[in-house]
Amino acid sequence: MAKESNLQDRNFDDLAKRFKKNVYGGLKGDIRLAVLNRDCAEHIAMAPFRAGSHTTGVDVFQAPWTILDAGGGQGQFSLQLALAGHRVVICDISAEMLKLAETEVRALGVEGRVTLVHCALQDLSTHLPSDFTGGENLQFDMVICHAVMEWLQEPRLLLPHLLDYLKPQAYLSLTFYNLHSLIYKNLLRANFKKIIAQDYSGARGSLTPINPLDPIKVLSWLQALPLNLLCHSGIRVFHDYIFDGEAREAQPQTLLELELQFSRQEPYRSLGRYQHLLLQAD
Repeated sequence: MAKESNLQDRNFDDLAKRFKKNVYGGLKGDIRLAVLNRDCAEHIAMAPFRAGSHTTGVDVFQAPWTILDAGGGQGQFSLQLALAGHRVVICDISAEMLKLAETEVRALGVEGRVTLVHCALQDLSTHLPSDFTGGENLQFDMVICHAVMEWLQEPRLLLPHLLDYLKPQAYLSLTFYNLHSLIYKNLLRANFKKIIAQDYSGARGSLTPINPLDPIKVLSWLQALPLNLLCHSGIRVFHDYIFDGEAREAQPQTLLELELQFSRQEPYRSLGRYQHLLLQAD
């Protein structure tokens, strides 16, 4: 099968429906949202996280926040924030992904709070009014960038772009596909040729990204930026290694609870299919 090119950023027009089903649907999607919501609830005192916040108790939810979902696709995470009253911009280079997001926006009745922008993140400033967030600079209270970096030709170059869109003290929720998880799963399946060749990019048409990322490398990139790491979790730290489908789905609630329990414990965190970093700007 032909390899996916790693010389250009990935557009998901051809895989939008598969992405919705295989990545965000079912138990996989439940685990992902549970980890993200838990992490945010511990550090961000705003609706819908405010009720579970472990912060000082000071309620910073004085007005709707402005939130950017960069490469947000179908908006599975950010639309719950729109439902809670915030203004959300979802930008994506895939028109098909945004069509799915538009359907969900209408279903939730949040058309007045969600702006869908068909463009690459790097071009967002030319597609939105400069005063969208109420100031001269196009900056947001929170930026979400989930499962984007690993589909880019130069993942590291995305981080300064994200930083440009953060207000002082704003939050960045970042997830990326974990190289260690991919290696370990191939070892368990005895795909030794792939490991020896260090052939980690996905085949064309697959949901394996072009640039699976080493968490240590990503953390080193972030250390060079004016960002403070609030928490670091693994997403699907053992779910994907249960190869028996019936066993994997037999006790979904227990599995989800154990995923949360082990998501920050090593060595399990480092084996998560995705890594979640919650950061705050200086």
